[in-house]
Amino acid sequence: MSLELDYFYGNEAEQYSFYRIPKTLFTDRRFKGVSMEAKVLYGLMLDRMGLSVRNGWLDKDGKVYIYFTLEDAVEMLDSGKDKVIRLFKELDKPNGIGLIERRKQGQGKPTRIYVMNFTLPPEPEQLSPATPLAPPAQTSEFPKSGLRGEAEVLTSEKPKSRLRQQRGQDFAKPDTNKTDMNDTELSDTESSIYPPAPLLPSHSRRTRPQRDRMGQMDAYRELICENISYDLLLQENPYERDLIDCYVELMVETCCTGRETIRVNQEDVPADVVRSRLLKLDKMHIEYVMECLRNNTTQVGNIRAYTLSALYNAPVTIGQYYASQVAHDMAQEVMP
Repeated sequence: MSLELDYFYGNEAEQYSFYRIPKTLFTDRRFKGVSMEAKVLYGLMLDRMGLSVRNGWLDKDGKVYIYFTLEDAVEMLDSGKDKVIRLFKELDKPNGIGLIERRKQGQGKPTRIYVMNFTLPPEPEQLSPATPLAPPAQTSEFPKSGLRGEAEVLTSEKPKSRLRQQRGQDFAKPDTNKTDMNDTELSDTESSIYPPAPLLPSHSRRTRPQRDRMGQMDAYRELICENISYDLLLQENPYERDLIDCYVELMVETCCTGRETIRVNQEDVPADVVRSRLLKLDKMHIEYVMECLRNNTTQVGNIRAYTLSALYNAPVTIGQYYASQVAHDMAQEVMP
């Protein structure tokens, strides 16, 4: 039975949230053995990372963890408990693929789940097989008789197409018919038509703490971009991309700081307080900060500190700012 559903109109599609499953889980052959249900479960837990960032669920090493119980998975996947247990084992290490790592805390506390970073360095290009030696030249030892066909079978790695009637169905693909220039059977791994294997990217040579920090920054960056409706913000402000990106990176670096306090408004504010305030910013707050900085005519000595203060104060001052603008506009209309 087909449902009678309505269409999306205008910007309505922007108001919905979606679960996202990384594309690499379907394209990288190293994840080919993972079942579809396990990939969906990984996508659900990856989405839960945003909640962990909001709540500050990081261990002493700065690694983000989540709480995702068996009951949560059973309800969201609408599957039996035994099947969900198998899916967790399929994702977990060391017996599974290693996309998650579960650590029991004991004493009735829920299990911490570390959602591992799915990005992998590219596999080194496989070495091309050695070029097979050419068959020996025909000599007078093989006369132009029925023995020539037998000699070709013995000296060729692939059977000749003209001997097709003498082959069974299990034989390999026949060679092409002889021509003066037979270049139609180039191997897919022929080194002469492919560039050399590229060097591994720098991220594959990073240390484990560096990779952990980069993963933490990526999680915050994704969450912040979602909070401020990044794509829609760029669509409405196409000439402010660099400025918006600077705001995002400033917020990401601030949220990932290892300091206990952050200097804001010429005061040392607890880092957790600053992080919580920045994660409350939405699209309207960013546009408000952009407008305030655009209207500022005084010279700013430390633009980084000034911008961070503006972002931090935005949730508190935005209402008063627009209220004063409305009052000013109304007063101008009343004046003769």
